[in-house]
Amino acid sequence: MSGKPVFGLVLAGGKSRRMGRDKALLRRDGVSQLEYLAALLGECVDEVFVSARHDQADDPERSRFALVLDRYRDIGPLAGILSALEEYPQADWLVAACDLPNIDRATLDYLLRHRDSQRPFTAFQSAHDGLPEPLCAIYRAGSDALLREFVEAGVVCPRKILIRSETCLLEQPNPRALDNINTPADLAQSVLEAVS
Repeated sequence: MSGKPVFGLVLAGGKSRRMGRDKALLRRDGVSQLEYLAALLGECVDEVFVSARHDQADDPERSRFALVLDRYRDIGPLAGILSALEEYPQADWLVAACDLPNIDRATLDYLLRHRDSQRPFTAFQSAHDGLPEPLCAIYRAGSDALLREFVEAGVVCPRKILIRSETCLLEQPNPRALDNINTPADLAQSVLEAVS
């Protein structure tokens, strides 16, 4: 592979509007989804960071982890990805959203083993529509320049960026691994629990 370190980034800077509660704090087996995912990434990469907004820096759960604070506003998850690439430019990044209740070690290992050392992004194809899954993907060191070009052109959707780039696409070994949760109805069908 590239020989560069691989860092993990848990995207936990969203506002969880549709869920109505902080998705990073949803529980599974007695721990938050954020803690679960950070530990899972920690088994696969050199260092793990949590992406957060500046107003989340003192959050009791997020502040337990090494944080990458957003350097950008109003560009969604791309803010966290770009901020991490800029803050630690020497590393390739395995990025995963905090709202993936079915994510597993085998899926992450497969992504790391099959990452393309020449293309800027390596991602799974969605099991639902065949399009790239940008929120469990590898963003290579140096890909921030390409991401900034898209932002300057008004394209801030990570999926659209991966569609329009030379992205290495992989088939998911576990087709349910990247199903995410956005609403209380999704939560009711998942392994996660809300804490009052």
